[in-house]
Amino acid sequence: MLSASTIEQVAARAGVSRSTVSRVVNGSPSVSDVARASVRRAIDDLNYVPNRAARSLASRQSQAIALVVPEDTARFFGDPFFASVVSGIQTRLASTDYILLVTLANGDPGDKTTGYLQSGSVDGAIVVSHHDNDTFIDRIAGAIPVVYGGRRVRVREADHVVDSDNVGGGRTATEYLLERGRRRIGTIAGPPSMRSSLDRLDGFRAVLDEAGLQPAAVENGDFSEEGGADAMRRILSSGAEIDALFVASDLMARGAMRVLRDAGLGVPSDVAIVGFDDSPIATSTSPALTTVRQPSSGQGERLADILLELLNGGTPPNSTVMPTELVVRGSA
Repeated sequence: MLSASTIEQVAARAGVSRSTVSRVVNGSPSVSDVARASVRRAIDDLNYVPNRAARSLASRQSQAIALVVPEDTARFFGDPFFASVVSGIQTRLASTDYILLVTLANGDPGDKTTGYLQSGSVDGAIVVSHHDNDTFIDRIAGAIPVVYGGRRVRVREADHVVDSDNVGGGRTATEYLLERGRRRIGTIAGPPSMRSSLDRLDGFRAVLDEAGLQPAAVENGDFSEEGGADAMRRILSSGAEIDALFVASDLMARGAMRVLRDAGLGVPSDVAIVGFDDSPIATSTSPALTTVRQPSSGQGERLADILLELLNGGTPPNSTVMPTELVVRGSA
């Protein structure tokens, strides 16, 4: 039987130091592309398998990263946004020796999740879809490095955040509807406890204000399809006259379109609709949904990049804002 290769043998084959091999294995971005490629070739040539248990004992690291999602199970599995973010994170971690643990922590009753994450079971955490009342996140951030997917309502100077340009996306959607000649424009916003919702609403309001117009209707949903449907019913029952609608997520837009259809109103003939996300849902509606694309998978990759840099002693930027763009389809 062949003996297992060692990290020293990998370093010698690659022509680098032992510490460089360690940084490559642990996903550190502070390694040149040339050195990383040499180490990867040496690992493949020697069939080197890092000893996770031994390394964890020596470094006091778990080699695990937690993805914390403060939502219930139905929201997590029902919204394609999360699948896209997880895919991006996993794509980035695939070239490292870290594993990803997904934790749903809606309110974290009894601090069960907080206690687990504070116990040393993970080296760091990525938090997405957080709400203003998710105070348990502060306790996690006091114990391990944390990177946030999206700005928090209560922004802290030390936070590391990867966000989409939600204000710009709200502006782009509303400007497009104005360009199409629509003047009675309403919106279905997301939960007011989330910064992304408030930012998209701010973009919407700013464009109408600049045009000298008032919102025809404003209702909040919860980023779910049924939440969008309920908000649409409230708009119709209020008697508000609308000819266009900016909806802060594709899922809510699909729910709103269903209610409009049941009420005998056509999309876009009676009401033009623009969503937000450009998830697979956008092409499943009839007509297909005009929407603001946010780079969810790319956001996941960047979240992982920043956390890995923090874990390796680096100083990544505190704020990263990723661009959005309008994708025009049949609904507007």
